[in-house]
Amino acid sequence: MTVRVRLAPSPTGNLHIGTARTAVFNWLFARHQGGQFILRIEDTDIERSRPEYTQNILEGLTWLGMTWDEGPFYQTQRMDLYRQAIQSLLDKGLAYRSYETPEELDAMREAQKARSEAPRYDNRHRNLTPEQEAAFIAEGRQPVIRFKIEDGREISWNDLVRGKVTWKGRDLGGDMVIARAAAADEIGPPLYNFVVVVDDIDMKISHVIRGEDHIGNTPKQILLYEALGATAPEFGHTPLILNSSGAKLSKRDGVTSISDFKQMGYVPEALANYMTLLGWSAPDATQELFTLPEAAELFSFDRVNKAGAKFDWDKLNWINSQYLHAMPVDRLTDLLIPFWQAAGYQFDPTGDRAWLEELTSLLAASLVLLKDAVEMSQLFFNPIAFTDEAKTQLQQAGSAATLQAVAAALPSDHSLTAEQAQDIIKQVVKEQNVKKGLVMRSLRAGLTGDLQGPDLLQSWLLLHQKGQDLPRLQQALTVAQ
Repeated sequence: MTVRVRLAPSPTGNLHIGTARTAVFNWLFARHQGGQFILRIEDTDIERSRPEYTQNILEGLTWLGMTWDEGPFYQTQRMDLYRQAIQSLLDKGLAYRSYETPEELDAMREAQKARSEAPRYDNRHRNLTPEQEAAFIAEGRQPVIRFKIEDGREISWNDLVRGKVTWKGRDLGGDMVIARAAAADEIGPPLYNFVVVVDDIDMKISHVIRGEDHIGNTPKQILLYEALGATAPEFGHTPLILNSSGAKLSKRDGVTSISDFKQMGYVPEALANYMTLLGWSAPDATQELFTLPEAAELFSFDRVNKAGAKFDWDKLNWINSQYLHAMPVDRLTDLLIPFWQAAGYQFDPTGDRAWLEELTSLLAASLVLLKDAVEMSQLFFNPIAFTDEAKTQLQQAGSAATLQAVAAALPSDHSLTAEQAQDIIKQVVKEQNVKKGLVMRSLRAGLTGDLQGPDLLQSWLLLHQKGQDLPRLQQALTVAQ
């Protein structure tokens, strides 16, 4: 059997972390089994679906590195197929037209509520006579189409994650609507639970891997596979992603869309890596860093947890930092440039490339997120303000004379090597008869406006290349006096 899995997002919002994690598990399983990963856009919700959301989904999956083998297929382009399948169920007597008004359905639910019963459709229009149907049509009623679900049925499947799962037909809410209301001689817009089955049959999907919030749909869909004369695929329902309180992660928890993670400065390799760990663990539990292809070699459902996976920001940040620290300088520079540009920093991405790569090398080891580079590097792009600690340092005895001596020793052009900078420091220590610590602290305060920051020597070299070190030392002298 050829393994064929699918991701079937609805374009009613941006690509969510939950959908992306489902995509990761499908992709890993397909690649591990040498199968195919199919992308299907479930856009039958015409009112809420938007082209920009579809584009966001496609871009997000591509950014994460999850290429698909077939698709994307769009359900709105497959309506004839769904209507043919519904007609086949009508012809077999497995589906029927149901003419209740919204008011009648509301009254039915209120009566059930008053009796402390679970809400469900009571199948009242399952066996209408032709005369009853004609009377409803004469009233101008537009029927939905319902699929028959027998209360006495028991539906079981062996879930890839949860083992044997069993549902009783009477717990499925009565006969299920599979097409919205339309004229009695027409078939209205088909609904999700039906079209997904038709698509999976047509696309020969062998395994349906999705979040456990879909588990209640599975018994209904298994009945539809049977009614349509098809063998149901295998199902695997993965654990939900939870917030710190143990509730399902939602928009209320802040950042949840993949595009938001990208804007915050996470890199795709790190986010994809972290998502593999949301509900799955490698055979070597100590292994936490791997690419998607590396994880695919190890992936199996016997290591997918049943319990929900708590989203751990600290863990994600640590993983992201590891990828940033190991990244080649040229690629990291490419990733940082848009963040610097968005901050309004002025530079020439081409002409200043060598200088930007030196700046990247200076910051790389301290980065957790790409956006961290904005604050960490502002002293190289913007005028500085002196902190109280820096002012105190500059006003210490000997600090002003030290900075004057450094300024006097600077080369007139923009070339300054690390060796020359060290020689200047040694020269000033000797000439001023002061400790090296005073020179270094005063120099840091004068060049950066603070007593904390990146490596002082490398910072000095970068500032000198831009001709910024002498003006800053002169500015610092006005504070020191």
